[in-house]
Amino acid sequence: MIDPGNYTSAQNFLKKIDFVVISHEHTDHLHIESLKFILRNNPKAVIICNSSVGVILEKESIGYQKLVDGESLDLNGIKISGYGLKHAPIYDDYEQVENTGYMFDDKLFYPGDAFHDPKVPVDILAFPVTGPWCKISEAMEYVLKIKPRVAFQVHDGNLVRQTGITIRLPKIILPKEGISFVALELGKESEL
Repeated sequence: MIDPGNYTSAQNFLKKIDFVVISHEHTDHLHIESLKFILRNNPKAVIICNSSVGVILEKESIGYQKLVDGESLDLNGIKISGYGLKHAPIYDDYEQVENTGYMFDDKLFYPGDAFHDPKVPVDILAFPVTGPWCKISEAMEYVLKIKPRVAFQVHDGNLVRQTGITIRLPKIILPKEGISFVALELGKESEL
């Protein structure tokens, strides 16, 4: 599971979770009450996070493994690598926190709240599409810069329509560049 935030409570009921990866401390990515539910339902789950999230977890007596920019861990045969240092600017230094993007098995890259270029090939990119720090044109430029085989939208919790610009524009532009776009839907599984 990645970034169990406060925009949903669905994570509170999931089981069979081995790892919880947290990119940064904002509550739409780290919701302590949800994390406690997750750990109750998955007592063997290992939390992976950066240093600033670790400080918050320590205050809650929640154990974790630290993984930051330039480091990698092998967890039960799954390689997880950390990329990036800072959250994308919202305004000046407002809520400018440590943000770590994570690469899974040298295949799937999740940047958290940043448009960080890991400078390694990315097969599947989870790209942020909306937020107080991002606009869709920047998201599109980011995907086109990274050039993954497949891209799917994340950080879209405040969007309620499956027909909005964050779905329409990637469907139009990305295939022209040889990038498959998969519009993920809540509650449905997708093959990438």
